[in-house]
Amino acid sequence: MTLGELVLEALSSGVITEPEIDWLISEQSRFSRPEQAAVQRLGRLLDQGGIQLGCRLSSKLLRHRQVRDEWIEPLGRRRGVAQAA
Repeated sequence: MTLGELVLEALSSGVITEPEIDWLISEQSRFSRPEQAAVQRLGRLLDQGGIQLGCRLSSKLLRHRQVRDEWIEPLGRRRGVAQAA
């Protein structure tokens, strides 16, 4: 993992994970000045609520949920409820 990858992932997903913050802290002394500025920006975004501390769901899990909600559930148990209404 590089700082650039972490910053792009955090900005694109709006989430930074606890292990990523731990990595930032452990590698802090090795960052160049521009990298330190990027870390400060991430900190500001965390403080302002632009980035949330949390976890990311894998794309496979998100795809599974989409298939379940859009294809399987309408044909399954929710089908009887929709017909009754």
